Amino acid sequence: MDDQTKTLAELKHFIRDFSAKRDWDQFHNAKDLSIGISNEANELLQIFRFKNENQVDALFADPKTRLEIQKELADVLSFTLLLASRYDIDLSSSLIDKMEEVDKKYPVDKVKGINLKYHEY
Repeated sequence: MDDQTKTLAELKHFIRDFSAKRDWDQFHNAKDLSIGISNEANELLQIFRFKNENQVDALFADPKTRLEIQKELADVLSFTLLLASRYDIDLSSSLIDKMEEVDKKYPVDKVKGINLKYHEY
């Protein structure tokens, strides 16, 4: 199983099946899944806290730390997939729609190479 061979639909089915077999769906409402996303994202953030770019590169170069990062990303993704699956959210369409909105706020000709909010440029 890898990014090149699995669809989001297959991953949603996989994580929902995993959860259903354990009778965990009862704990997976929008609030609790959102809390899970936030908690796991913060665990990921903790790995990088107070690190400069060179130190971050070193974290990815270390197999043990890289695995820890992968696991935290997987945790974020699993909660995201569960939330999307439970409430019938098409993540692919959602991402494309969102990026179209962002494209309007941040047109390439105005923001290329600039790190400002849309109201600052």
